Amino acid sequence: MDLTPILEGLNDRQREAVTAPPGNLLVLAGAGSGKTRVLVHRIAWLVAAEDVSPHSVLAVTFTNKAAAEMRGRAEALVAASTMWVGTFHGIAHRLLRMHWQEAGLPQNFQIIDADDQVRLVKRVLRSLELDEKQWPARQAIGFINAAKEAGRRAGEVPSGDYFQETHKRIYAAYEALCQQGGVVDFAELLLRCHELWLEKPALLEHYQRRFRHILVDEFQDTNVIQYASLRVLAGTQSHIMAVGDDDQSIYGWRGAKMENIQRFPEHFANTQVIRLEQNYRSTGTILDAANGLIEKNAERLGKSLWTAAGAGDPLLLYEGYNEVEEARFVAERAQGFIDGGGSADEIAVLYRSNAQSRALEEAFLRADIAYRIYGGLRFFERAEIKNALAYMRLLNQPHADVAFERVVNLPPRGIGGKSVDAVRRLARERRISLWQAVKEGVHEGRFDGRMAKALMAFVGLIEAMAADAAQLSLREVAQLSIEDSGLLGYHGKEPGERGLARKENLEELVAACRRFETDRTFPLDPRGAADEEDDGASALDDFLDQAALESGEYQAEGGPAVQMMTLHSAKGLEFPLVFITGMEDGLFPSRLSMGTPERIEEERRLAYVGITRAMRQLYLTRAQVRWMHGAESRNPPSRFLDEIPAATMESVRMGFAPARRAKGNGAATEEATLNIGARVRHGKFGEGVVLRSEGTGARARVEVNFAGRVGVKWLMFGYANLEVLD
Repeated sequence: MDLTPILEGLNDRQREAVTAPPGNLLVLAGAGSGKTRVLVHRIAWLVAAEDVSPHSVLAVTFTNKAAAEMRGRAEALVAASTMWVGTFHGIAHRLLRMHWQEAGLPQNFQIIDADDQVRLVKRVLRSLELDEKQWPARQAIGFINAAKEAGRRAGEVPSGDYFQETHKRIYAAYEALCQQGGVVDFAELLLRCHELWLEKPALLEHYQRRFRHILVDEFQDTNVIQYASLRVLAGTQSHIMAVGDDDQSIYGWRGAKMENIQRFPEHFANTQVIRLEQNYRSTGTILDAANGLIEKNAERLGKSLWTAAGAGDPLLLYEGYNEVEEARFVAERAQGFIDGGGSADEIAVLYRSNAQSRALEEAFLRADIAYRIYGGLRFFERAEIKNALAYMRLLNQPHADVAFERVVNLPPRGIGGKSVDAVRRLARERRISLWQAVKEGVHEGRFDGRMAKALMAFVGLIEAMAADAAQLSLREVAQLSIEDSGLLGYHGKEPGERGLARKENLEELVAACRRFETDRTFPLDPRGAADEEDDGASALDDFLDQAALESGEYQAEGGPAVQMMTLHSAKGLEFPLVFITGMEDGLFPSRLSMGTPERIEEERRLAYVGITRAMRQLYLTRAQVRWMHGAESRNPPSRFLDEIPAATMESVRMGFAPARRAKGNGAATEEATLNIGARVRHGKFGEGVVLRSEGTGARARVEVNFAGRVGVKWLMFGYANLEVLD
C-alpha cells in the first residue's frame, strides 16, 4: 500500500510519533500542534504499515465531536470500520449493553442525565427524611460522583464525621434505588465497566486479546477510574499511545488527575516520549506570552511552543474603571473587527466566572452585536425536548420512574403533587415502579375516585401510544410522542416567540430521529459502521441512550455571533480574535485558589489555555472596580499579567491606538496619546480640539472644545471613543 498519503504534510516530530514502532508511546502535544492529525495518522500507519487489524484498535477521546471526527478522518485514509472509536462513557455504555447480564444490569437499563439524577436524589432525601435545605441534592450528587470516580461503592467510602456518614447513607439509598429502577448515571457507566473487568476475568482476557492497540486523546483529563480501567485493559501485552498536554490540565476540580500523564512512563514499560512543539494556530508573540507564563509552573514535563508563521501583533491590555467600561471596550473592538471584514463567529470572549457575562451581554445588546453563550443552547437539555424524550422512554419502558414523574401531569391532566406523593409512597413500601404502583393502587382502591381516574387515564394513554408505536419507525415514534401526548399543542400555545421556538424544537427532534435512522451514526455513536458484535438494541433504545450521553453537545445553530464562554469551555477551540476578561486577582486567579500553590498552578494552566485559543489577536482586559455577587470589589491586577513577558504586550485605551507597554516588572504604564491642540472627532459631538487633560489610567479625562452649539465638554478618557484626526 502507498504510505505517502499517511506521511504527507507531517513535520519531523509528528512523523516520529506516527511511525514509532508498536509499543507504549507518550506524545506531549502542545496547543495547536496537530495532535488529532497525529492520532488519526497513527491509526492509519498501524493498519497500513504494521499490518494491524482495525479490529484490534480502540481509540478513546473525551467528546462526541472529536470521536466522530477521528473515525471519519481515519476511514478516509484506510479501511477501519471495525475499530472502536468513542468517548470513555460511550465505550463503557456499549460494553454494558453487550454484557448486561455479567454487569448485573437489566437488559433494558436506561441512562439518566444530570437533571434526572437530581430528581432521584431528591426522592432519596425524602425517603431518609433529610431536610433538602440542609442536605442539597447537588451537594450529595457531587459526593456520589466523586466516590464513583475514585472507584468506591457506598460501602467502601471511608468512615468519617457526620457530614461524611450522612452522605454515605444517601449514596447507599441512591445506589439501591438505581438498581431497583434499572438506571445508570454517567459516573456509574465507568465504575460498572471497571468492575466488569475486575469481576469477570474471562471477559477481560477476551478484550485484552482483542484490543492490542489503545490510543487515548486528552490524557491529562483522565480521572482515577478511567486511568485504572485503561491499565487493567492494557495488561502487559497491549500497547497504549497516550496523547495529551500537562500544561492544559484544567479539570482537577472535577476529578481529572494530571499525575496520570506525568506518571505514565512509570506505569507502562519502555515508554517512548515525543514532544510536539510546533504550533500551527497562533502567532509567535502569542506563543511567547504563553510560554513565558506557563514556565512559572513547577510541576511540568516541559516543552516550549514555537511557530514558523512570524511574530504577529502584540497582546493588548485594556484597564477600565469598572466592568461596564470593560464591556464597552470589548464591544467596541469586536465591532471594529466586524467592520473591518471579520465575522462575528471569529470572535471569542472568555471569562473565569459566568457572573461576568451580564455586563458583556448588555454591552453587545447596546451595540447591536449578535452573541451566543457557548453551551447555552443545549438541544437535548431543553425542557420541551426532555419532555418528549420522557414520553418516548415510557413507550419503550413504562417502569422508567424518572420519565414517569416528569410527564405524568404534563400537559396538565389533574394529577397534582399529592397524587404523585401517594404513588411514590406505595412504590417505596412495595419496592416497585411508579407505573406498577398506580396499577396496584387503583386495583386495591388505595386512591380516591378522582385521583384514580386521572392516573388510569394517563396509564391508558401510554398503553395506547405504545401499542401504536410498536409498528412505527423511530421518526414516527417521535412524531407520535409529541402529538398524541399533547406536547406539541401545549408548548405551541405558550405566548410569543417562546411557544414558536419550542414547537420548532420538537419538530427538530423528529428530524433528528429521521437522520439517526438513516445511518445509526448519531454524533456520539462509538461504533460507526456495523461490527460483528451486536448488542441487539433497537433504534429507539440507541437513540434514547445517545440522547442522554450526548446532551449538551448537540447545539442549535444560528447566524454569525460572538462566542461568549468560560475559559474552561474554550479548551479545544480557536478563534482569530480572543478577549480574556476579568484579569484581576481574586477573579482570575479565583479567590478559592489563593494561598494554595497547586490550585494557583491549575489557574495558570487555565490562563495558558485561554491565551493559546487566540490565532491572530489577543486582548486582556480588567476593571479597577467590579460589581459582582451584590457587592463592589477593588481587585489588584491579575498576577498573571506580571508573569507574561512585558515585551509581548502593549496597553490600549478605548478609541485610541495602542500605547507602548512599559518594560520592567510588568506594571502597566502608558505614554500620553493626546496632545493639547490635537484635533479629534467624537461619534455624537462631532469634531473638536483638545484643551487639556488630567488624571491617569482609566480615571483620566480630557476637555474638548467642540464646534457649534456643543461647546466645551469634559469626557472620561475611557468612554470618550475619540478619533484623533491629526
